[in-house]
Amino acid sequence: MERVREVSLLLARVLVGIVFIAHGKLKLENSEMGPAAFEAMDIPLPTLAFWFTSLAEVIGGAAFIVGLALPAVGALFGLVTLGALYFVHRSNGFWAEGGGYEYVLVLAFVSVALGVTAHRWSLDELIAARRDRTRATPVPVRH
Repeated sequence: MERVREVSLLLARVLVGIVFIAHGKLKLENSEMGPAAFEAMDIPLPTLAFWFTSLAEVIGGAAFIVGLALPAVGALFGLVTLGALYFVHRSNGFWAEGGGYEYVLVLAFVSVALGVTAHRWSLDELIAARRDRTRATPVPVRH
């Protein structure tokens, strides 16, 4: 059962990473979603917010897939999606079908949950294991 849990968490982490990469690439490749769109949505510091959000989604998505800095990336995704909820979706109600916040709310909490639980089969796990092996290796004493 542990193996099923770990595979499920890995697949969920990869899927969420792909979703964020797709959203970030969409912003970067579509001029209609650039800083002017952020300004039109009354997002503060629209140019900075655009670049921060787009790069966080693309770079963070890649990091999420390989499992690097998972707690930080999960928290970053939570922040970005809650920002989208507040500035873009909240006035449209709950349902995603009408542009509401249903989808981004789920992404926010799933991202945070995966960031703090999905460490198996990740670079974070490999780095921690290597660090532990290095600390466990006795240092030779020179005379």
